[in-house]
Amino acid sequence: MKNKLILAVSGIALVMLLGIGGFYYFQAQSASPIKIGVVLPQSGDFAAFGILGIQGAQLAVDEINAQGGVLNGKSFELVIGDSQSDPNVSVRLMRKFIQEEDVFAILGPVSSSARNAMVEVAKQFKVPLLYGIDYEGGQFERYLFCYSPIPDHVIAPLIPYLTEQENSKKFYIFGYDYEWPHGMAKAVENAVSKVNGQVVGTEFTPFGVQDYSKTFDKIKSSGADTLILVMCGLDGQRFAKQFYHSGLRGQVKLVAIAAEETWETGLPAEELEGIITNVHFVRSLERSEAQAFVSRLKKKFGETASITYSTESHYGLMMMLRDAIQKVGQLDKEKIIAALEDSQITVGNGVVSMRKDHHMNLNMVIARYHAGKLIAEKQIGLVKPEDQRKISQ
Repeated sequence: MKNKLILAVSGIALVMLLGIGGFYYFQAQSASPIKIGVVLPQSGDFAAFGILGIQGAQLAVDEINAQGGVLNGKSFELVIGDSQSDPNVSVRLMRKFIQEEDVFAILGPVSSSARNAMVEVAKQFKVPLLYGIDYEGGQFERYLFCYSPIPDHVIAPLIPYLTEQENSKKFYIFGYDYEWPHGMAKAVENAVSKVNGQVVGTEFTPFGVQDYSKTFDKIKSSGADTLILVMCGLDGQRFAKQFYHSGLRGQVKLVAIAAEETWETGLPAEELEGIITNVHFVRSLERSEAQAFVSRLKKKFGETASITYSTESHYGLMMMLRDAIQKVGQLDKEKIIAALEDSQITVGNGVVSMRKDHHMNLNMVIARYHAGKLIAEKQIGLVKPEDQRKISQ
């Protein structure tokens, strides 16, 4: 009888121990963060986009975690690597984060060449790739989600605006010699033909060119009244500086695709004056959500922090991922992909939404540099691009 009592007490103790052990295991699992690999450049040609994208993602993660995380207490953690604006480095980092850090999703990259390479890794490991930069459009993949302005967002409304408001008739296109500028150039040619305008010249250039004087000579001789520049980052700023000193200003309007607020610190006000762009967010927007977003970023990163559409889109991607996880109720990638396909969010410029083709309906705004600042000039409203699944087939 004594032995039976000992066995019974031992059994109860074992059950209690297992229960406690199970409890602590559950707690440990809940406490382990959801890791997000960030493959964005902090050096190289596209560093500004990467650095400011990281800041947007970090603000989102801080806010999510401060509100209790997801799934009853799981926090997010960013695992950040510098892709150095290099597609090969981007792929190596992505593989490392997936295989060694067990990340749930990847945020990045910037360039189209890096994105195309990383998509193959995303498909191999079935890991969502969250992309938040302009690109040429037309790519649909199950594991790729694009919070990205594409030609339908940018060019389709911009060309009619230029012809109606700026009296643009003859266009010269100049950009990098790679996927994004080529795609944008085709969109410009198509849009110009619809308004009975004329593309009088198209030219592509390598990265890192230091002297654009020969291009300015071509533009002068072409008779163009409007220059569409598809060149971002430091190269774009270098071009804009030389354009100002070329004597073309006053004769040719400069429209810089993907220009944003970092140009304000890279160029003096007189060299920026009058440059036009079309983006989905500018810091100067007089909307309550825009000013609230700017205020939170300044509080975290300082009053002088640059805040751009890259900041906004990477913040938005993280918040959309949070909402999808909460909706599904578990870390099931395939179910979360389905939830991402039907998500809405308000960040800095009205309600926007991710669609079944993994691209966004975005509110676009035409802006112009004045007195050294990028100022919102015209709210275009919600732009719904063509279904990118049709184009990618």
